[in-house]
This record gives sequence, structure tokens and C-alpha cells, in this order.
Amino acid sequence: MVKISDFQIKDVVNVADGKRLGNIGDIEINLSTGKIEAVVITGAGKVLGFFGRDEEIIIPWKNIIKIGQDVILVRFKGFEERKTEELEG
Repeated sequence: MVKISDFQIKDVVNVADGKRLGNIGDIEINLSTGKIEAVVITGAGKVLGFFGRDEEIIIPWKNIIKIGQDVILVRFKGFEERKTEELEG
């Protein structure tokens, strides 16, 4: 069993490009099923964490590849990739 506080201290890394996305700040739970639907990643603040914040990233639970001791590996397509797919599609 894993606690939410254990999730929050792990770095979240995108397997598509190897970049660190941030840390889990929140979890979306489906109250009807009791299942986790997604995790919300919060980025680091722009100036010592005080002034401004990066946008939140929502990762569907199905996109979590592996939960390790220190890292959570996810598959995430960034804004640029989604925009390119929309233009091509």
C-alpha cells in the first residue's frame, strides 16, 4: 500500500523525453468507483517558488508506466506535441 505523502516526494519523469515534470500535488479520484483517475503534477515556482507557478499537468492514471522508490515514470505528450498532432490530423 502507498500513501499520498509517499507519492508527493517522488519526482515525476516523462519517458518520452527524459524530462522531470515536477511532483504530484494532487490526485483525482472517481467517487463512484473509488479509483484514481489522474494525478496532477505541480511544477517548481519560477523564482524561489514564490512568484508565479508553472501550469499544472494532468496525467491520466493509465499513462503511469512505473512507480519506483524515488521516481514515477509517465508517458506525457506536451503542448507542442498535441498541437502538431491536431494540425496534422
